[in-house]
Amino acid sequence: MPRLKIDAGKFGSLISAFMFTCLIASLITGVVVDKIGYKPVAIFGFLATSVCIFILARGQTYGMALLPCLLLGFGAMALNTAGNTLIPVVLFGGTNPAAASNLGNVFFGLGLFVTPLVVSFLFKKTSFESAVSVLGVIAIAPVVLAVIAKYPQVPAGFSLSNAVALLKEPAVLVAALILFCYISLESSFCNWLTPYSKEVISRDFSSLSGSVIDATSQQMLSAFAVAMMAGRLITSQIGSITEYGSWFVAGAAVIACLIILAMGRSRAIWTGALAVCAGLAFAPCFPTIVGVTFSKHPENFGSVFGIIFAVGLLGAVIIPKAIGNLSKGSSIQKSLKLLVPACVALIILAIILGRL
Repeated sequence: MPRLKIDAGKFGSLISAFMFTCLIASLITGVVVDKIGYKPVAIFGFLATSVCIFILARGQTYGMALLPCLLLGFGAMALNTAGNTLIPVVLFGGTNPAAASNLGNVFFGLGLFVTPLVVSFLFKKTSFESAVSVLGVIAIAPVVLAVIAKYPQVPAGFSLSNAVALLKEPAVLVAALILFCYISLESSFCNWLTPYSKEVISRDFSSLSGSVIDATSQQMLSAFAVAMMAGRLITSQIGSITEYGSWFVAGAAVIACLIILAMGRSRAIWTGALAVCAGLAFAPCFPTIVGVTFSKHPENFGSVFGIIFAVGLLGAVIIPKAIGNLSKGSSIQKSLKLLVPACVALIILAIILGRL
């Protein structure tokens, strides 16, 4: 923020701009995948993401940062859509899309774990411009693989009316609402787990130095990410996960609800264990719902994914901000109770999807 000479409000506007374009881009890239295939979308995603990162590396004003934040949403969603629609087709021979989606999304947890470590290391070793530019190089490197790879063919005859018709499909609508609830939970943990940990550790272990508290709090997010990787890897080995995936998600949501209730009352000594348990509980939810929905609409899954993920992103925009607003007059620990209704709704909606 000091580099751009902006306050927290302006910084929040940059995040909101990015999230808004992600929402729009998710709908667009889903349709594009169904129309022209995976390869052009994947290549565009790597190139656009890299270019935006390079521009951000040199931006020194709010205006110079706003444009790449807007465009980054399209690059990120191109990669997100291409990856999440390609994985269920190519892994396990396309016969177990929920298991395939879980296995592929292990790498999301890996990114969540590794990226902060890489960024921290680069910022310690070099300037801001150089550090962020390295991230741009990392982002563009896989484009070589995207160009030479062979992709499965998408079904012919797709039209925009096919995508619009999906809005009438009960399974698509229910899956979209499930992702709204789930992404509300996951994004809230990614945003607030570290501040929550810092709050309770500072309260219960006031004798610790600030640097120790900061480091320990950051480790909670790493523990959460590693647990998500492990949980998704384990789930990918369940042969019946596509058939009974909705019920697995409902059960995971029950466990997540209990964990959140415990976090609202627990002492700092339990923070690490609760972070790991939360990661394991959250792990199968997103990829399993994606896989289950794929099994119901395999012919237009780009559009299906675009719709359900766009709705899910609304949860990431609304709920974490609501927790922050509530915590101003209370505490982050007490504000986590806002996630309980999302868990309850997730349980109900997962059961409904299982019956469709």
